[in-house]
Amino acid sequence: MKKEDIIAIQQLLATPKKIAVIPHRSPDGDAMGSTLALYHFLLKLNQQPVVIAPNDFPNFLAWLPGSESVLIYENEKEKCTAVLQESEMIFLLDFNALHRTGEMEHVLSKLTAPMVMIDHHQKPDGFATYTYSDTSFGSTCEMIYNFIGYLGQKDLIDQTIATCIYTGIVTDSGSFRFPSTTGTTHRIVAELIDKGINNSEIHNLLFDNNSYNRLLLMGRALQNMKVFPEYKTSYITLTQKELDEFHYEKGDTEGIVNYGLTIKGIHFAAIFIEHKDENIIKISFRSQGNFDVNQFARDHFNGGGHINAAGGKSYENMKETVKKFETLLSQITI
Repeated sequence: MKKEDIIAIQQLLATPKKIAVIPHRSPDGDAMGSTLALYHFLLKLNQQPVVIAPNDFPNFLAWLPGSESVLIYENEKEKCTAVLQESEMIFLLDFNALHRTGEMEHVLSKLTAPMVMIDHHQKPDGFATYTYSDTSFGSTCEMIYNFIGYLGQKDLIDQTIATCIYTGIVTDSGSFRFPSTTGTTHRIVAELIDKGINNSEIHNLLFDNNSYNRLLLMGRALQNMKVFPEYKTSYITLTQKELDEFHYEKGDTEGIVNYGLTIKGIHFAAIFIEHKDENIIKISFRSQGNFDVNQFARDHFNGGGHINAAGGKSYENMKETVKKFETLLSQITI
């Protein structure tokens, strides 16, 4: 991060301010972990932070300290808009384009308060006043740890802040198995453990907290999997009818796409999920090796993300979306 940006942010935080902290739409563990870590840190600086999420977060993250204070824009638009308009400073975490906040974009784009973007996705838009962008990091939470250090306040990281940071690191690193996991990642985690986090309990809360219906939905997803050995590819489909059949709740499909990559010889995996309320097919892509799913998502499915993990969407129906995907497989090298 630029030294002049750090100094400017230090000056802004030198006096109490109303501060909005915002994750991306459909926030995951890294988005909620980073926003809540920063929220607790700002409280220690005698600031007045409020976390505003564009829409609700999954139940498996509802145990995070401070999650009960999060405002949901989709549920309280007028209240959230008023808070945003009164904010004297805004932090935007784990996304680098305002459209990633959904309907909130219309409000955010009109604000004049200084904005700080902290994010690890590729090709950031230039909307923020101060930008900390680095694609080499596996998670925004790892960057939040560094950011607090840049401000000279690492001593303020307590068990609560450490718990939030660890949550984002462990989820976005695939429990430390993704290539972006470095020695520095593990050194940071060691320091977080020394701060008193219960890493075993956090893992159980995140990954061993399934509903029976989620496991049934996962079973159906695996039954729906199609494999193309000649293209080193697999994909899964889930229709709205299937989501309804197994009483889908937000977060129930998290991580299912990764099962495709566990098949020997498969290096590219996708999942297509129908959401009729939004009239779109939501897509997640994962890869191993050098195949760039970020570019693939950007080029063909209105999305983006990282080299080995990205998302997208399609406005066609499931049949047409899958047909397009299968056609593309013959045109790419994996």
